[in-house]
Amino acid sequence: MKLSTYNPNNADEIEQLFIKTFSDSEGQSEGEVIGHLVRDFIDSTDVNDLHCFIATEDEQIIGSIFFTRIIFESGINAFILSPVAKHTDHQGKGVGQKLLNFGLTALKENGVELAITYGDPNFYSKVGFSVITEQVVPAPQKLEQPEGWLAQSLVGDEIEPIAVKSHCVKHGNMGTSYSLPVKKKMIEKYLL
Repeated sequence: MKLSTYNPNNADEIEQLFIKTFSDSEGQSEGEVIGHLVRDFIDSTDVNDLHCFIATEDEQIIGSIFFTRIIFESGINAFILSPVAKHTDHQGKGVGQKLLNFGLTALKENGVELAITYGDPNFYSKVGFSVITEQVVPAPQKLEQPEGWLAQSLVGDEIEPIAVKSHCVKHGNMGTSYSLPVKKKMIEKYLL
């Protein structure tokens, strides 16, 4: 398996991976929504506000993750993870963990201080995320499952409370980032 930063030439294949993965688990209409979201990320998010990483095997993309900038008035350099897809045939084989570790290392090397996600603490704790409260890191939207609000410092420090508002980057015709709404929908289905 090879891990790398995505190439814009891979946009169609990445979109199809998300459509297939989410269609297999959530149904065709959900797969189409997530696939189009991913395509919107790729096509219209400023390159400084988006990091996408892929896992390939036999020159075929088998996994992909996206990090989009989350903006805090304090200026901390932070990104939120969402969405994530692993080809159905490759789930349960460590692809996700390896891809996440690769992506987090790349973010750290690019000066990102904080990585955030909204998901299953049992899974994301395996790659260094810890449960946080909204008093420590304010969410850009109301959290239905606050126990799924997770973060990790990429500079080795304890996460200090951030006492300012946050918002997701804007992209495409949709306005604000889909990152948190997508994670919110997923966690409501799977976390508790």
